[in-house]
Amino acid sequence: MAPSRRVPITFAHRGASGYLPENTLGAFRLALEQGAEGIESDVWLSRDGIPVLVHDRLLPAEGARRPSVTRLTATQLRERDVPAMADLYAECGSEFELSLDIESSDVADAMLDVAEAAGASRRLWACHDDLQLLRGLRTRSDEVRLVCSTHLEPRSLAAFLPRLADAGVDALNLRWSGWDAAMLEQVHAAGILAFGWDAHMPRRVARLLDLGVDAIYSDFPDRLVEQVRAWQRVGPE
Repeated sequence: MAPSRRVPITFAHRGASGYLPENTLGAFRLALEQGAEGIESDVWLSRDGIPVLVHDRLLPAEGARRPSVTRLTATQLRERDVPAMADLYAECGSEFELSLDIESSDVADAMLDVAEAAGASRRLWACHDDLQLLRGLRTRSDEVRLVCSTHLEPRSLAAFLPRLADAGVDALNLRWSGWDAAMLEQVHAAGILAFGWDAHMPRRVARLLDLGVDAIYSDFPDRLVEQVRAWQRVGPE
C-alpha cells in the first residue's frame, strides 16, 4: 500500500522567503502565520559547535571578504541575523515539521541533539544525498525522518530504491519537474514518500498535487497553502 498522506506537507522554503530575508526568524515566523505546516532550512555548524540555519557557508561580504559561517560563533552569527536551530524552537515552538538540508557532515549529530532536546525529533526531516550519512542518523534514532534529496533519472530509480530502503530512508525528494506518475507509483510501492521542491509557481504545485506527492516546498507558503486547500475542496481525482 502506498504511504502517501494524500494531502501533502506544505513546507515553507527557507521560511516565507518570497516575502522576507531567507532563513531568518522573521521569515520562519511568517511562514507559520501563513499556515505552512512545515519549515525548510539549511543547517551548518558554527565555530563553537552550534547548529545554525543559513544556506551558504560564506556570508555577505564585510569589506573585502566574505566571512565563513564555520569560523564564527553562534553569537556572532545571531548579530548577522543567522539564527541557531535552537532559536527557531524558542521563537516558534516545535509543533511544525522541520526539513533541514545538512550542509556538512559534522552538523548531523548536533542537529539531532537540538531536535531531541526540543522534543521534536519525530518532526525533523533530515535531508542529504549521502546514504551513508543518513544511515548513521537512522542508527542513532528511530524517530528522525530521513530524506534523500537528489537528482535522479527515471531509468535509475528501480536500482536506487533498494538502497534507500536499506538506509532506512523515509522520503525521496526531487525537483518538481523530476517526478512523473510512473516514478511516483514505484516510490510509493516501495513504502517511501515522494517530496517535490522548487514549486514556487502555481502550475508546478498543481502538477505535484495531481501526481499525488507527499510534500511540496515553496518560497510562497500562503499561496501554496491556499492552492492545497482549494485542491482539497475539489477533492483528489
